[in-house]
Amino acid sequence: MNLLSERILNLSESQTIAMNKRSREMKERGIDVVSLSLGEPDFNTPDFIKEAAKKAIDDNYTHYPPIAGYKDVREAISLKLKRDNGLNYSAEQIVISTGAKQSIANAALCLLNPGDEVLLPAPYWVSYYEIVKLAEGKPVVIPTSIESDFKVTPEQLEESITSKTKMLIFSTPCNPSGSVYTAEELSALAEVLEKHPSVYVICDEIYELINFEGKHASLAANENIFDRVITVNGVSKGFAMTGWRCGYLAAATEIAKACDKIQGQFTSATCSITQRAVLAAMEASPSEVSYMKEAFLERRDIVLNLLNEIPGFITNTPKGAFYIFPDISAFIGRSYEGKEIGNSNDLCMFLLEEAHVGLVPGEAFGSPDCLRISYAASEEKLREAVKRIKNAVEKLS
Repeated sequence: MNLLSERILNLSESQTIAMNKRSREMKERGIDVVSLSLGEPDFNTPDFIKEAAKKAIDDNYTHYPPIAGYKDVREAISLKLKRDNGLNYSAEQIVISTGAKQSIANAALCLLNPGDEVLLPAPYWVSYYEIVKLAEGKPVVIPTSIESDFKVTPEQLEESITSKTKMLIFSTPCNPSGSVYTAEELSALAEVLEKHPSVYVICDEIYELINFEGKHASLAANENIFDRVITVNGVSKGFAMTGWRCGYLAAATEIAKACDKIQGQFTSATCSITQRAVLAAMEASPSEVSYMKEAFLERRDIVLNLLNEIPGFITNTPKGAFYIFPDISAFIGRSYEGKEIGNSNDLCMFLLEEAHVGLVPGEAFGSPDCLRISYAASEEKLREAVKRIKNAVEKLS
């Protein structure tokens, strides 16, 4: 008889965290590892946000906040969604959590029943799949390819919906591909969803502010499906606030109340000081943090140009986030010192051991022919990493 529950035994470890852990262990042994496995900005939180947090401490924001978050912070999020996204959510339709990840889990646990099918266009963020399993839903993967910029088409979506489909989960800009859906592409998906009124959508927009193509588009802007879209966002990526642990969702009132209810039994509200810092972030113009986006764009182009000099790496041009998701199928079947590369996991382990570069295999995201490179690192580290990768793969035959 197992000590642990089937629930935890069936849950997979996050491969992004696992690869970073291996990189860290090698560093602790004195090995010079360049880790490009975590999705974390290498910038510090802007000073105006830190000042708001310091003031919150002096103002004694040290008691339990309301479960869904302080009302004035939710009102600020409501105004931000109206200002930046053209979305009309009231403060009562917003729930603040300990990160976008918890917001997604809250929504999944509130909406899914055992056996409900959840559509996941691949590549998908690693935790979507496991959150669906935890909620006893059935993940249904819709494969995409580098040729389509890793975006699902309306035809693919229509073909994948069955009588058991309850939910679609996707991100734009996308982790891991960096793909960004245009307003027109989202409208085309909305037309399909309009025909299936029992299907809900979690639209993960955590990388909204790292969009190289101009104005961000939200699926919920399509009014005919507005009540069935759960818009998820936060401050970790665009404001470099990963350690502050704060995300939020905006949804129909009934869904928001359900998420408030479930959060009350798990974590209660997120940190009171964090929320006061988030208030400053929400009230600020997005231009206050545009310097980060500009730096990421420069780094993207550096890494793309260097990767394109390596035979076997097939790339597209990501329009947002801070990842490149190259197709590495050309290396499958090659070997080094008797060890064959059977998949992207093997290639990532080879690059970690031989080149001392930490990456994440595409299997983690439902795309086994690819791997994820995070360029949220200094130009010096990025150049060194790609140089090491080039030298290592030249040894494969």
